[in-house]
Formats: sequence, C-alpha cells, structure tokens
Amino acid sequence: MDSDKVIITCTRCGTKNRVPKDRLGDRPVCGRCRNPLVLTEGMGKPVEITDQTFEREVFSYPGTALVDFWAPWCAPCRMVAPVLEDLALKYNGRVKIAKINVDQNPVAASRFQVQSIPTLIIFKNGKAVDRIIGALPGAQIEARLQAALES
Repeated sequence: MDSDKVIITCTRCGTKNRVPKDRLGDRPVCGRCRNPLVLTEGMGKPVEITDQTFEREVFSYPGTALVDFWAPWCAPCRMVAPVLEDLALKYNGRVKIAKINVDQNPVAASRFQVQSIPTLIIFKNGKAVDRIIGALPGAQIEARLQAALES
C-alpha cells in the first residue's frame, strides 16, 4: 500500500476506503454509500495513555493495541515516534497505537517490567503477545505487528 494513503472503514456499509493523507482534512466520504468517513481518535498520532487510563485503553480494547513505553529525554524513543505515527495512519481502525511516558506513569512500566526504553508491547484482546525492546527499523516493527494481527 502507498505510504501516503490510509484505509478508513465506512461505519455504515463497511467498505474500506483508501484516502490520501493530505486529504484527511477534506471530510472524505465513502466511495460506495457516500456516507462521511469517521476518522478515529488518534488518527495520525498515537493515543497518549496514563496509568489511570491503561485499563480502559489497552486491557478493555477488543482488538490489537501496540503500546510504546517511552520518555521525552530518550533519543531512540524519538526515533521510533515517526514510525508509530505512520503505523497509526496505516492501521487505522485495525490497531490502536498508544504511548505511555514511563517517567510520569511508573505503575504500568513496573507492571510490565520495562527496564529499557523504548519498549513496545503488542496486546491482543488485552493480553500481551509480543515485546519489542529498542529502536528497531520501521519495517521490522511493522512485520512484528503484522504477525500479531495474523495470529
């Protein structure tokens, strides 16, 4: 798929629509039923979560979620951030991409024994299924995410 396009599923008829990233602000409509397409929360950006919202945003999420444990002072974390933004657009509606600052949210970091950052944990139906430690290239992160989706 072109990296400059995202797939948005129509909430009315279920059709998957390919929309250029630069047209997301133009209120796109479904190609089949002409219903306005709903851009999900976090479109183009990972959702910021906290210790308090982790349960709701990840454990209760009925699908696949990728959580980035990071800190603002971490250079490798900043290198991974654009990759996660691209994945948030590319997998819109299929995967929730979330970020949690370990400095401000030590409970979640401790719970998942995060000892180095960035640590990416992939959850499926609220259960951790994969862990990526370090700043891997985007293609490798996406391959691991894709494997989790297919399992």
